[in-house]
Order: sequence, then structure tokens, then C-alpha cells
Amino acid sequence: MEQETRQETDAQAIVTTGQVTTPSARGWKVLLPRHIPISYKLALILTLLISSGMVILGLIIVSNQSQVLGKQINDFGRAMVNQLADSSKELVLSDDTLSLMVVVNNLKTNENILGAVVYSHKGDILAQTGRLPVHDILKLYNRATPIDENTYTVNWTDYDPQGKLTDAISFITPIRYQKTIVGHVLVTYNRAALTYAQRNTVSTIFAATLFMILMGIISAYFIGKRLSQPIYNLMDASRAIHNGNFNYRISERRNDEIGYLINAFNSMANGLLEKHQVESAFSRFVSSKVAKQIMDNLNQIKLGGKRVQATALFADIVGFTSLSEKLPAEEIALMLNEYFSYIDMASRLYRGVIDKYMGDCAMVIFGVPEEDPDHKFNAVACAVLIQRLVDELNQERVRTGRYPVYFRIGINSGEMLAGNMGSQDRMQYTVVGEAVNLASRLHTVADSGQIVITEHLVHDPDVTDRVIAEQHQSIRLRGIAEPVTTYMLTSLVEADQQIIESQLGDILRKRKVA
Repeated sequence: MEQETRQETDAQAIVTTGQVTTPSARGWKVLLPRHIPISYKLALILTLLISSGMVILGLIIVSNQSQVLGKQINDFGRAMVNQLADSSKELVLSDDTLSLMVVVNNLKTNENILGAVVYSHKGDILAQTGRLPVHDILKLYNRATPIDENTYTVNWTDYDPQGKLTDAISFITPIRYQKTIVGHVLVTYNRAALTYAQRNTVSTIFAATLFMILMGIISAYFIGKRLSQPIYNLMDASRAIHNGNFNYRISERRNDEIGYLINAFNSMANGLLEKHQVESAFSRFVSSKVAKQIMDNLNQIKLGGKRVQATALFADIVGFTSLSEKLPAEEIALMLNEYFSYIDMASRLYRGVIDKYMGDCAMVIFGVPEEDPDHKFNAVACAVLIQRLVDELNQERVRTGRYPVYFRIGINSGEMLAGNMGSQDRMQYTVVGEAVNLASRLHTVADSGQIVITEHLVHDPDVTDRVIAEQHQSIRLRGIAEPVTTYMLTSLVEADQQIIESQLGDILRKRKVA
């Protein structure tokens, strides 16, 4: 049953992928490395081409050499056997056996001739010297291969008296007198010279081929490294760009396809650098999250929005008008920039987004543009952290003889419309709705250093067990029929408050280092 199930699973995999993967193929894939450098691939291809070319060339040379040596032997043997036939013709007719022996023995002076025989027309041996393949000349004709119409050749092997194997070739031709065969002549030639020449040729070709292959491997490796270096440069450049180094450029200049690719990469890097610079500058005017969302969807920028569940936080300075009258404009600007910087740091810690600065008021939203299931508590915790930062900064301001600054904060959560608001020529990503308006109203009823939130936010399951709050007052707001019950947030539960104190310490330490 398990085997059938396994077979069905394999069949389904084959149908799904459209490929058949055998166990042996899977095994080879496991053995192969996950990454093979392109220089190695180029070196392997070049080596295979050089090796294949040298092997084919060697085979051709060996074959041609063998044919040339074989033809030389055939020409030599045919000349020797025809010469012996001409010399023996009259001696055979005159039955001069002694002279035949002299002629035959004279051939033995050539060290490559193993033997020679003169036969009668009946196949009887008239004169002989050296070794013979067989005694029956008529049977030998049946084994022979014709070279031309009068000459035949037979290859044979035998052991000499010392027990050494001899490779020989015999040439046969009939002795003719006026178109009548009066006898036969056989000359045996030692093939050792041909075999030695062939072996010597093969050894030479093999050594040359091996040397060329080794040289090819070395050359192919360096050529592969040279050809693949621009690709490695592109890989390094792509890693640098991926790591955020948009200033990385490839300085190599080429006038080939790789040069065009390098130019295209540098142009792309310039574009990415410009986009990064625009995004960095843009994020100084809007939230970095909003800036990234806009830059990633440049073709989809349009007016409108979608309904979301989010939380809005408004924080402004108490008595800012009177404070502005007491201090120079430059000092007011420095003070606002300082406090807004800390509000921004606190917001980032709790996934909040600075929606806008309105004079001395900062509007922070939680839960957009990125969803955050804890946006309600994050807004409350951010408000507590902001007030703790303000307390610490005010202590320092008092010590240095400057006016303390106090913030009041209002928070509300609910359904809002988030999106691009304004006109086609000028728009802003923000949130609007009754919940936002209520949050804006709440901070105006708060006193110095207070955090005012709505009743439904205090009793929200995500918040109620983590905050310490007391009922503040019921207020009537224009446009809202029923009074709104508000609560004043004093702190968080001990565990969360300890986190706030730890974050406060980190921010202040970074401030001192800076």
C-alpha cells in the first residue's frame, strides 16, 4: 500500500512539473555543487574543445601514418618479390637449383627480410632461405590478399627459435614465361619496423596531445578567468547596490557587449542613486513609510483612500502663544525642532507615523500606512514616552535657566479614511474622519502634561489591562450630540512602564553621545 501511494505521488509530481527525474539523476544533482564559477565552466568547455581537437587530429595522423607505412612496405615487398621472380625465371626453366639458392640467399642480407622461397609450378620448394608461413603455396594463395593483378600479400605471426613472437608479412607472385606460370616466388618481410614506427607515431601523438591538453587546461583557466572577470565585477557591484551602496560604479571600459552591459549597469546605479536621494529627501517632508510607499507605486498615485481602523495622537505645547512672545523666533524654531525630533523618535519606536506638524502641534497616526494590530496600545505607550521625555528635557531647561515646555496630548481610535487628499497638482497622504476630529478636540481639553483619551479606548481589550487611567470629565463637542466621556492616562502597568523607562534612557544616552 505504501509503495502504491509513493508511486502515485511520484506520478503526480511528474504530471505537475512535466519532467521525469530518475533516481540516478537525483543522485547526480546531489553530487553537483550548488555554485560552479563561470570561469570553471569556460575552462572546461575550452579544455574539451582543445582535447577533442587534439584527439581527432592524432587519430587522423596515426591513420595516415599507418597508411603511408603500409604502402611503403607493400611497395618494397612488391619490388623485392618481382625482382626475385625476374631473377628466378630462367633458372626455374633450366632447373638450376644451385643458382636459385644463391639468388635466394642473397636476399637474406637485408635484415628486414625474414625469408624467401622459390616454388615450382606444382608448389614444390626449389630454393629456400629463412622462415616460411606454410609449405603449401596453393593454400597460401587462398589466404592471400591481392595488391595488384600479379602480387599478393599474407599477414601471419609465429614464434622464432628464441620463443619471441614475430609479426610478418609475405609477398607472393607467380613466375610467368610467355603467359605460362612456371613457378612461384614468396618473400617474407618483418613487420616489426612498421609496428615500431606505428607505436612511435602513436606515442609521439599521445605525448603531444597530452602536452597540448595540459597547456589547453592552463590557458583555458586563465582565459576563463579573464573572460569572467567582468561578470565578477558585475556581481560585486550588484551586491554593493543591494547593500545600499548606490555610489558603487564599475570603472572598466570596454568596446564589446560586456562594455555595453557595464554602461547599462552604471546608468541603472545612477538611477537608483537618484531615486534613493529623492526618497531620502522626500522622507524628510513626509513619513519614511509613506515616502517608500509612494516611491514604490509612482504609477498609481491618485486621489482617494480606503477606510481603515487606526489611532490618531495630537500633541501640542501649552501656552505656545505667550512663549513665542517671550523668546526670539530663532530660539522658538530650535525649541520646536528639538521637541519634534524627540516626538519622531518616540513615534518610530511604536510604529507611529508623523502625519504633519501644524505650528506647535504634531499629529501622529498608528496603524497606517502599514497595518498594526497593536496600534491602539502603541499610541497610548507613545504618548507616555513623549511626556516622560518632556519631563526630562524640562528639568534640563530649568537647570540652564530656560523656560520649561509642557505638552498636552489627546488620543482617539476608530474608523478613518486614509489616503491621498488634496488636488491632482498637490496632495498629501493623511487620515480624516470623525475619529480624527475627536482626537484633535481631546488634546485641547487636556491640561499641561495630561494625556486625555476616550472611554471606549480605555475599555478596549487591547488596552484596558495595560494602562492606569482615571475618569476625567464628560465634555460636549460641537457636531456630537451625546457628551463624550474622557479619561486621563497616568501611566502604564509596571511591566510596560519599565519598558518605557528603558527606552527613555536609551534616547537620552544617544542624545548625549550626539
